This record gives sequence, structure tokens and C-alpha cells, in this order.
Amino acid sequence: MHWYEKLNQYFPIEEMKSKEHMETLLKERPEIYHKDEGPGHVLMYVETDDFVFIDYLFVSKTTRGQGLGHKLIEKLKEKGKPIILEVEPVNYEDTDTEKRLRFYKREGFEHARTIGYRRRSLATKEINEMEILYWSPDEASEDLVYESMKKTYNMIHTYKDKKFYGESYQPVEEVLTVEDKREDLLQDI
Repeated sequence: MHWYEKLNQYFPIEEMKSKEHMETLLKERPEIYHKDEGPGHVLMYVETDDFVFIDYLFVSKTTRGQGLGHKLIEKLKEKGKPIILEVEPVNYEDTDTEKRLRFYKREGFEHARTIGYRRRSLATKEINEMEILYWSPDEASEDLVYESMKKTYNMIHTYKDKKFYGESYQPVEEVLTVEDKREDLLQDI
């Protein structure tokens, strides 16, 4: 199965970039946008001088529980930069959301409790709320995480969006907000 199909079957439509968008990023932004693919996984990520952003991490059901996700995260940690990702809040009707959060907590990720993320999906037109998780080798501040998310949003998420989707995503100021500290998403996981 093609790498895009694996991602498309696993991630909800409101979180997926189009195949054309991702292939264009790989072709036109190869200095920062990367794909790591194997028989049991697909990892799409951004790497800048300052941080790594996990765009998509898929581990097939047949290889889960064998340490593959841990190995992929360790490979990113070896870069010695903060790692940032977006994750859905816990949805008790979708047991995978809690498993994902438990996995990231085991890997040492923290919840960015002062960063709000609400983006209107161009596919469904509904507001999609996400939470930001991060890992840092040297206790990065949430300010750094916020600035890194803004860069990712502008460089990757909205890259040629009008061309791919016929309309533009909201400006970053509407999507990412600084808020009062919220409850820790990972506390009871």
C-alpha cells in the first residue's frame, strides 16, 4: 500500500493534508520536510535548525507493541532538538486517542498547556481542536514551542493551500493562541 493511503486510512479527514500537498512539500521543501517509511510505519516530519515537528506518525496494527514507535521517536530525539506534535484530545469513543497519549507520555512528552490550537478544516468546514505535545532535551519553554508551531503552520500546513484546496486556511493568529494554563492532558493518562 502506498504511504499516503496508509496515513489516509488512519488519520481523520480533518487532519489530513492532500496527497498533492505532501508530495509537493517533499519535492519543493526537501531541506525541511522529510518522509521515513518502512514496511510497518510512515513518519512525516519537519526539521529546522531549532526543532523537529512530527506531522504524521503511523505504525501499522501488525507492528504495534514491538517497539517500532519508540525507535522512531528515539531517532528524532538523537537530533538533540525539541520535538513538537499535534494530537487529538482524548475521545473515549476512539480508544486509539488514549493509547496515543499514553505512548507519548511514556516517551517523555509534555502537554503545552498554554497553547490553544483551533483550525477550521477545509475538508469538513468544522473547527478542529488539537493539543500540542512536546519533548525537549533541555526543558524548552512553551514560548519556544509556540513560536515553532507558528513557523510550522506558516511553512508547512498552509504551504500553497489555495492551490491544493481552492481556499486558504485561517491566518496563524486565529489558529494558535496563548492561553492561561489549562489542565494537563497527560496527567491522568
